[in-house]
Amino acid sequence: MDDSQPIEELLGTAKALVGMVHVRALPGTPLAALPMSAIVADAVREAKELADAGFDAVMIENMHDRPYLRQSVGPEVVSAMAAVLDAVRDAVSVPIGVQILAGANREALAVAMAGGGTFIRAENFVFAHVADEGLMLEADAGRLLRYRREIGAEHIRIFADVKKKHSSHAITADVDIAQMAQAAAFYGADGVVVTGSATGEPVAVDDVRAVRASVPLPLAIGSGITPENLPALWETGDVFIVGSFLKRDGKWHEPIDGDRVEALMRVVERLR
Repeated sequence: MDDSQPIEELLGTAKALVGMVHVRALPGTPLAALPMSAIVADAVREAKELADAGFDAVMIENMHDRPYLRQSVGPEVVSAMAAVLDAVRDAVSVPIGVQILAGANREALAVAMAGGGTFIRAENFVFAHVADEGLMLEADAGRLLRYRREIGAEHIRIFADVKKKHSSHAITADVDIAQMAQAAAFYGADGVVVTGSATGEPVAVDDVRAVRASVPLPLAIGSGITPENLPALWETGDVFIVGSFLKRDGKWHEPIDGDRVEALMRVVERLR
């Protein structure tokens, strides 16, 4: 991230807590069941609950759209996510991020640009890998940064996953996570995201430390955060993206559990 906009300015604090809003299945996707009015209302409710609890930012993601398309989605998803972002932007004052699965990074950037988003989370920014959706063959940095320049969205920051979850990285087995983070930095990412092996799975502390030592970019922890492991990650990380733990029984597809939110915030308040 350039010196003119440090992480404190982007997300309001040097240690930023980002709450996930898992948007309900959108029109045209296999599990779609709700009208857009209900989808928007549910996302707004979750975003307000997280912002009111003290989260520094929220991120909207089309998590319920499974099975996901690979690196591109249709106009129905883009327009629906734009509608969700617009409503959430009116409902909360915290910064908002956008992720559109799977690896639909330019679509996420367009939604963020149209709706006042602050950042996006990008898959497959550097290096190919094999994801649930298939082979992510073409790394996206070159196209994505050119597109950001083309639409005048350079104020929207890009947090790039490295060795991301739900993927096989056998084809880059000779490239460790520190080297991948260095490549992301070289190719212009504004921050990097480190995850465990799957949604809700904790990161390896050694991976976080290796990335921290290898690049000066803001470092986001992107999966598996709990009140128990957050203290061990707090000093090393800059951004903490929390989703599954906040939900009933720790399952991402369940409603937000207020007791779990309070338990996490008590730890955050103590660490701060």
